[in-house]
Amino acid sequence: MSATSIVSEDLCRAAGWWREETILDDLRHAAAAQPAKPALVCYQDGGVVSVTYAELAALTDRLAGNLLRLGVRRGDVVSLQLPNSWQLVVSILGCARIGAVAGPIVPIMRRREVEFMTRLTGSPVYIAAAEFRGFSYAEMSAEVAAAVPTLRHRVLVGGGPGALDFDRDLLAHEPPAADLDVLEAGPDDPAQLIFTSGTTGEPKGVVHSHNTLYAMNRAQADVLGLTGAEVTAMGSPTTHQAGYTWNFVMPLLLGATAVQVDAWNPARMLEILQERAVTFFMGAPTFLSDLIEAQRAAPRDLSALRTFATGSAPIAPSLVEDAGEVLGCRVYALWGMSENGCVTITRPEDPPLRAAGSDGTAVPGMEVRIVDRQGCPVPAGEPGLLQVRGASQCLGYYRRPEVYAASVTADGWFDTGDLARDDGHGGIRITGRVKDVIMRGAENIPVVEVEGALLQHPALRDVAVVGYPDERLGERACAVVVTAGAPPTLDDLRVHLSALGMAKQYWPERLEIVPSLPRTPSGKIQKFTLRDALRN
Repeated sequence: MSATSIVSEDLCRAAGWWREETILDDLRHAAAAQPAKPALVCYQDGGVVSVTYAELAALTDRLAGNLLRLGVRRGDVVSLQLPNSWQLVVSILGCARIGAVAGPIVPIMRRREVEFMTRLTGSPVYIAAAEFRGFSYAEMSAEVAAAVPTLRHRVLVGGGPGALDFDRDLLAHEPPAADLDVLEAGPDDPAQLIFTSGTTGEPKGVVHSHNTLYAMNRAQADVLGLTGAEVTAMGSPTTHQAGYTWNFVMPLLLGATAVQVDAWNPARMLEILQERAVTFFMGAPTFLSDLIEAQRAAPRDLSALRTFATGSAPIAPSLVEDAGEVLGCRVYALWGMSENGCVTITRPEDPPLRAAGSDGTAVPGMEVRIVDRQGCPVPAGEPGLLQVRGASQCLGYYRRPEVYAASVTADGWFDTGDLARDDGHGGIRITGRVKDVIMRGAENIPVVEVEGALLQHPALRDVAVVGYPDERLGERACAVVVTAGAPPTLDDLRVHLSALGMAKQYWPERLEIVPSLPRTPSGKIQKFTLRDALRN
């Protein structure tokens, strides 16, 4: 697997951002120190499964040995399209135990995407549930295997025609312990190959080492003061980078307990938060809004919940306030990518409402800068290209080195494709994507700031501002909205923006009301879908 880091290995080690251990060492330390403590509590298939640290370590070795029996070798990518479950966590750890690479694929992906991913990676093994939420992964994977020559084995939880059975074929045989120790991945070996979530429609295979994953998780935990006493939960898939880091790697690194839930349902999640005394939750603002609404409808005891980390979209001030009043937790805003995890986040020492106006300051081990197209710093408060570098930056894009190289500047910064400005407090505020820029005549519309202002309107629940073609001006702005009550008119929104003091040239000139916005599994809006719809 060919990939190259753009950061200094010596600096990362000297500063303690990289180490000589891996997540498997974290697992062994926890299994020795607290063998009976739940590492996982999984709500899956209508039931609950609790897995202790001692059990998790034993299952990891057993599964790793059976991957060897299937012919998986060091450096091979094992494709994992499982819902949130103990089987997924064990599979990821089992890959590392033999030096293989975990290749998580979100469950919503279908034949076209899965065939592309498995063909690119040359994956020899695909692991999934036979069926999940009414969809047959058994049937789809059979079609994929027929088209991808390297895909020798399909392993299904529940089995299926022509496929291996997860319990029988991955857990039934004792592992050859000596072989595992020789093969086990080192801290700088590739650990994960995860595909970008598709806000542009062009997924890329992001490669992370055990050390880059360690850096991103150590930093975010330290900033928020999280400890081994945490009980974490999420609404996102663990096969997405947000779920993978915040609700798998991070709690395991801390020796904490991760609650895994296989499908999103706000009322059910509130019951789980109460039942398991969850202390930390991470999810997009839509998840936060859903939980607040469900808690108002039927209150639960959420006294244990202290922290809600969120990103991927603007956060309305009312949402921050409601989180405190209704859920009893503090909201932190963050920014990051599959390529580097959590890069910036607001801090406990910041005023709580900072989360509604900032995407935070850089975490330890990461640097950010805002520059113009020539690489020169922009004036304070002006938008520019957001570039980052540091210990959690990925190793590259799998088999697409030229694409990754095109995103790295001559002086070693990764160009994120996002636009940002200084937030006035030493942090950043995302103003949009380079590809999302709306040029109305000669005026660049600050899309994210317009969206944030619109979200303060009481009749709006969700907002995306996108450009649509115009013969005279090139583009005009359209507000695509999900309402929370009686639908407002375009004039209503203009009056609202005027009252907030927003310049008239930034106001949307078209309004579309939709039942929901298309999103990636992590909650990011797929604006390319909206733009295509407006052009048709």
